[in-house]
Amino acid sequence: MLIHETGFDGLLELTPREFRDPRGSFFEAFNHKLFQQLNLPYRFVQDNQSHSAKGVLRGMHLQIQPFEQVKLVRVVHGRVVDIALDLRPGSRTFGKYYRTILEGSRHNMLLIPAGFAHGFCALEETVFFYKCSNFYHAESERGIIWNDPDLAIDWEIADPLISEKDKKLPSLKEYSQSMGIG
Repeated sequence: MLIHETGFDGLLELTPREFRDPRGSFFEAFNHKLFQQLNLPYRFVQDNQSHSAKGVLRGMHLQIQPFEQVKLVRVVHGRVVDIALDLRPGSRTFGKYYRTILEGSRHNMLLIPAGFAHGFCALEETVFFYKCSNFYHAESERGIIWNDPDLAIDWEIADPLISEKDKKLPSLKEYSQSMGIG
């Protein structure tokens, strides 16, 4: 497995080794033993999958303590702009985000630590899969508005399709104030 350090503590981009032959291909999307050897001792308890048409934007979501989640996200089919926004109080990268392109054809994944908001925008029809270290808890869900001008994220889609819930999320400044951060 190739491991790309992102410059954010605990946030890693991972690309598994793929084996190809005339029949097709094979790769391990997750191996608990390998994660333990890499000092990534996460226990995943829930798998989620979504299907998105081109131009759908989902996010930026997180769950707060005590229901925070580590996520391992990847694209099964398609391509997305994927964003992880550091919202960990006291982090040297608080309020900064990591942006990457996840592609089904590359099998690259993002390991997102607890305390990061996450979102993605489908650049084409996409099947998105993610493992979570904690169960979903609606009352602990929070988020940041996708188009916060202070973040100025390039989602690569001019007018994305967004849920009504996601359109009502606060800015980073509003979120920080509501959580007593900064």
